Amino acid sequence: MLYRYFGSPEVSEEALSFSDADQVSEWASAGVRWAVSNGVISGKGNNVLDPQGSATRAEVAQMLYNYSKIG
Repeated sequence: MLYRYFGSPEVSEEALSFSDADQVSEWASAGVRWAVSNGVISGKGNNVLDPQGSATRAEVAQMLYNYSKIG
């Protein structure tokens, strides 16, 4: 959602380095790569992104805060 709000900018095709990066849905791949490269998301620790999981209220608040810091 934030990726599209930001204008869906071009993102590199560089693969994500998370151990569960293969679980990112293809339709979300560009948005997730953009969010990681811009510091909006950084994973849940232990090299895990958990792309199929649910975000807690605190995690969403952190993402919105991180987004507010982008250029």
